[in-house]
Amino acid sequence: MDKYTVLLVDDEEEVIHVIMKKINWEGLGFSVVGYANNGVRAFEMVEELQPDVVMTDIKMPFMDGMELAHCIKTDYPTTKILFFTGFDEFEYAKGAVHLEVEEYILKPINSVELTNVFTQLKIKLDQEISEKRNVQILQKYYMESLPLLQANFYTSLVEGRIREDEIPKYLLDYQLSFPGPYFCCLVIHTSSSQIPKDMNPLLLATSVHRQAKERLAEKWQAKCFSYLGNTILIPQLKEEGEVWELTDECDRFCKYARGIIGAVVTVGIGQVCENILALAQSYSSAREAVSYRVIYGASRAINMKEAVPQGAGKSGPANDVDLSGLLKMVRLASAEDVAQAADKYLNHTFFPNKSLQQHHIDMMELVSTLYRFASNNDIEADDLSGDIRELYSRLLDLEPSAMRQWLVDTSLSFREQLIHARNKSTKSFVTRAEEYVHHHYADEELSLDSVCEFLGVSNSYFSSIFKKETGNSFISYLTDFRLDRASRMLVETNEKSYIIAKNVGYTDPNYFSYVFKKRFGVSPSKYRKEHEESEN
Repeated sequence: MDKYTVLLVDDEEEVIHVIMKKINWEGLGFSVVGYANNGVRAFEMVEELQPDVVMTDIKMPFMDGMELAHCIKTDYPTTKILFFTGFDEFEYAKGAVHLEVEEYILKPINSVELTNVFTQLKIKLDQEISEKRNVQILQKYYMESLPLLQANFYTSLVEGRIREDEIPKYLLDYQLSFPGPYFCCLVIHTSSSQIPKDMNPLLLATSVHRQAKERLAEKWQAKCFSYLGNTILIPQLKEEGEVWELTDECDRFCKYARGIIGAVVTVGIGQVCENILALAQSYSSAREAVSYRVIYGASRAINMKEAVPQGAGKSGPANDVDLSGLLKMVRLASAEDVAQAADKYLNHTFFPNKSLQQHHIDMMELVSTLYRFASNNDIEADDLSGDIRELYSRLLDLEPSAMRQWLVDTSLSFREQLIHARNKSTKSFVTRAEEYVHHHYADEELSLDSVCEFLGVSNSYFSSIFKKETGNSFISYLTDFRLDRASRMLVETNEKSYIIAKNVGYTDPNYFSYVFKKRFGVSPSKYRKEHEESEN
């Protein structure tokens, strides 16, 4: 990496400007991507920008530097932290060794000292990146992958080739345990077309495999192995609802892989099950979730329960591979691709030379498969809502060109209804979230986590949908709604500001005043006074 990013944090803005001018950031291989004047704003910027280095003061309003460092190390452990502080806080700061702070710089800032600190930090960051990309380390790790017998067992498990009575023997012979009590499959897909310069795709995938094992497998007691070019994880869940926390963590892993090793990674999360024999179904749904990256984008986690519109199920499996391919195109592809898939099915499956009896069998299979697909996905189709025997008889009389037109029109109608259902599902999430805010904005505990728990979705999925539908983050929406309510109370009531602050969910009156002034440009008391004067 040629240049690393730095976020500066100090409640004295002039101090920040002095630091920005004291050293040649670009010459040292760094760039300042922003600055904040309190810990709360700083952590918001860390979540948005994910800087490589955060240089922060300790004594600040709302959230001090120590608390900020703890929050950063919890959610973004690779971020480097530098403290700069006054003499009276210096020893206190150095005592916080558990925060793994890189350096403690005593105020006033000395340009020579600051340059030396960032010079050494650049060397350390370069070494960490180099270690992760070291070809020899990756090759060695690739040769030392999971033991063959265990890998074969995991593969057989997700392929559904193991009988229930065989499980105890395999677990005993291969020294394996599945404590559960819940399980699911993760499919971690690494793009082979988007890779860093001079990096072998196979070695890049191996690096992702290693990072997944280190960052995900240990916490979730997950079995980790390679299968069909992907990394597969089988996590153990204490309760079914933990899958949403897992989804958010996988989403952070995708962003980590993109930023640190340059890999474009998509993680598909399959359905949760209580029996390891059901992992074959979970694996199948996880692979399908990965394919939804053409809709939701790569470098993210996709939970299959979130990818499919609410209330929709899966289509029944078609016996013919081309018919299955057509239904997949209906779910995922463009109108042009759907038409091409219909042509492929008709050309290679439906109309080759065959007996009349086989032609009738193929027609029955097509109609029944489309009927199951429409029924399982809540799709309305005039042809499929009436007497299915009448439809079957009518289609038997159609010539090839008319049959093609019917199949294309029906498939495109299915596709449009699925798109509508998907859009309706996401808008429903946003509407329900907004209604929840309207009824609970006075609750100081109201947060992104509580709303997602109420909706039953992961933070990453909800945040993405909310931002896409409203153009604003959920936290910004919540803050604006609370402040709008507060501004009305200031004008329409005589309540004290601290009472109004509590009534809209702020327990700290000082912080309420801070965010209120940031939004309206004046303090609450001045806002009330200005409106009283305007009315007089």
